[in-house]
Amino acid sequence: MPPPVAWQTDDTFWLNVADQHLEARAWGPPPDEAPTLVLLHEGLGCVQLWRDFPDKLANTTGFGVFAYSRAGYGQSNPTRLPWPLDYMTLEARNVLPHVLHHIGIQRGVLLGHSDGASIAAIYAGTTEDVHVRGLCLIAPHFFTEPDGLSAIADAKAQYETGTLRARLAKYHDDPENAFRGWNDAWLDPGFRDWNIEDVIKHIRIPTLVIQGRDDMYGTLAQIQALENGISSPLETEILDECQHAPHLEQSEKTRAAIAQFLERLETIEMQNVKVT
Repeated sequence: MPPPVAWQTDDTFWLNVADQHLEARAWGPPPDEAPTLVLLHEGLGCVQLWRDFPDKLANTTGFGVFAYSRAGYGQSNPTRLPWPLDYMTLEARNVLPHVLHHIGIQRGVLLGHSDGASIAAIYAGTTEDVHVRGLCLIAPHFFTEPDGLSAIADAKAQYETGTLRARLAKYHDDPENAFRGWNDAWLDPGFRDWNIEDVIKHIRIPTLVIQGRDDMYGTLAQIQALENGISSPLETEILDECQHAPHLEQSEKTRAAIAQFLERLETIEMQNVKVT
């Protein structure tokens, strides 16, 4: 693999990995000075749509924070449609390892939202990576639910007849690629049987999960599946009066929960250090 890229906090920079040209941003200290939070965005997200959350997260936690736009999103290169129905697994196995290497991660935590949380869980459950010490999963999906698929169908109607396409065009160079890739995959009849619960039992690192009680894309059954299957330490934060984006809808509570989790994780790390 090529050597790590320089950590830049003043502007967008680019990663060329797995034949992809990916938009990236960083906040706070580089990986050789502090642990790193790696942000994995939702199904219609990108670097910009994290808004001010990464900067505030870096200031709150002292961690470096890194985010990238997956292929098809933001300013990253588009991808061929239709997307394969296992696109999240392919991202976790074929792209994310290269991204982590390119930023020179030494000790880090994966923080994913929605599709990004599923990708983070797949990575942790299928890859032995000593550099990844913890998981923060915001509104993860482990299987499909009728209400969630209905909400995704509603998004299709908003895109085709409402204002969603124009709103996405502000953040994605190719909104058609971003939307169709995600939406067509989820609404494909074959996707109804999509299920990644098996990865849960293979997660071996401390995990924090955050979910809005009123999330329209997934019920608390997703969290129950995690609680029932995981064997590593798990912390759960369910936010009332909150839907699918706790980091935006209840940013302070979400950042506080993450900061407390990371503080406890750092305490565990220090206890495991052998002094000779």
